[in-house]
Amino acid sequence: MTTTLGCRSCGSTNLLPIVSFGDTPLADRLLTEDLLDKPELLANLELVFCPDCTLVQITESVSPDILFGEDYPYFSSVSPVLLAHFRGSALDIIERRGLDSSSWVVEAASNDGYMLKNFMERGITVLGIDPAAPPAKAAQAAGVPTLMTYFTVDLARQLVAERGRRADVFLANNVLAHVPDLNGFVEGIRTLLAEDGVAVIEVPYLIDLIDHREFDTIYHQHLCYFSVTALDNLFRRHNLYLDDVKRLQIHGGSLRLFVEQREAVSETVQSLLRMEKDRQTDHYAYYTNFADSINRFRDELMALLGKLKSEGKTIVGYGAAAKATTMLAYTGIDLRQLDYVVDLNPFKQGRFMPGTHLPIHAPQRLLEDKPDFVLVLAWNFADEIIAQQDMYRKSGGQFIVPLPKLTVV
Repeated sequence: MTTTLGCRSCGSTNLLPIVSFGDTPLADRLLTEDLLDKPELLANLELVFCPDCTLVQITESVSPDILFGEDYPYFSSVSPVLLAHFRGSALDIIERRGLDSSSWVVEAASNDGYMLKNFMERGITVLGIDPAAPPAKAAQAAGVPTLMTYFTVDLARQLVAERGRRADVFLANNVLAHVPDLNGFVEGIRTLLAEDGVAVIEVPYLIDLIDHREFDTIYHQHLCYFSVTALDNLFRRHNLYLDDVKRLQIHGGSLRLFVEQREAVSETVQSLLRMEKDRQTDHYAYYTNFADSINRFRDELMALLGKLKSEGKTIVGYGAAAKATTMLAYTGIDLRQLDYVVDLNPFKQGRFMPGTHLPIHAPQRLLEDKPDFVLVLAWNFADEIIAQQDMYRKSGGQFIVPLPKLTVV
């Protein structure tokens, strides 16, 4: 683990503290039973703001080999919502760019090949790149060409040399925030991208994170938290241009970026830049107000859970997601409030949450035990989860959705 002394984007050492979560367990580092009595890896989690380029980031970098190693449990194909979302994105790109069998699409952090399959259906040549063995091997088994490695500028140069061409489309969904060498990754995009190509990148949107108090999306995999202003500064440093952007509801609020080597900035981008300026996202006070807001949320949630437990109610969690680790660590929720967690991903079932050691079961446990309340830890998929668990709800169960506003349904 290394502590970053300078901004991950511009290198400035003028970093201002927003909130410290202390030493927390690593998100997605689910435990097997034989690890429960062994020391657990903790790392400092501190959020800071760079007033020079406006990038919000954490200071500690945990080795990617630790974060995305053999036991990395995230499979995008588990969620029907994600599958539909990225299929829509793929079909839109194919139509917009007029892609055909002569085109080449490359995706960094391609996971289990969930998005690239949509291009392959149209006869388009693809290449996935992902260092996490479980999803990468799943992609290979499904016939999606996948390199089990990290995307870097050196790999970009190697691919151009080997293929004798550059990519028409470069995809990077929810990975830009994960890379320790942010500038190296972006330079890799510029190196691999054809002169008339486009990089389509999705990132969680910092403004939504602030507005909705989404503090639980802050964890060690997410090194950076992007505003349009910070992204514009980053890409321009590498002679790339954020020419268009779409605001999305996925993951609590995200941006789909369209980045090119030619400058043709849309009114949409310019409008978001003006909005961020008006809201003073380049001022430190904007972020200190956020820290105060999440402190209030913690008090509200713990008061509700304490009241329910005092009434003898049973409560479990839904979603052994990465964000659940931060939620549990920051609020102090553990076995005193929750009996266990359920998750749809078979890979996670039978394991235990980091830090709290809450056991993880399959969702059918809800119908067997009929707990009074389910705390939706994966609240960004609350609608999908509640719909899936309609039988539990009809049996009298209720859901606590913590964010963006604490509600009981």
